[in-house]
Amino acid sequence: MNPPEAVEVHISAPDAALAETIARALVADRLAACVQIVPDLTSIYRWEGAVETATEVLLLAKSSTRHTDRLFDRVRDLHPYAVPEILAIPVVAIDPPYAAWLAAELA
Repeated sequence: MNPPEAVEVHISAPDAALAETIARALVADRLAACVQIVPDLTSIYRWEGAVETATEVLLLAKSSTRHTDRLFDRVRDLHPYAVPEILAIPVVAIDPPYAAWLAAELA
């Protein structure tokens, strides 16, 4: 896998239970090779004209550009938010053994 194909997808979730459900679904469906769950994230954002604060959980999914459309669809299917955060961030460099593992897991 070349670095331009690798992405890390950031997904916020309202709680740890949903974060784990999403993570397990993405790995089981081979849309992500690994998903890390980072608890206790505070988000401050504007929604429908008001500034909101929420405690959320961040998921960091290791994937590929060829899987992003399906990964985004799967997250939207599982997520309760009207507009969930799903951001695919390109990886600019990747260790070759990790790249090989990532490609094998996403095959």
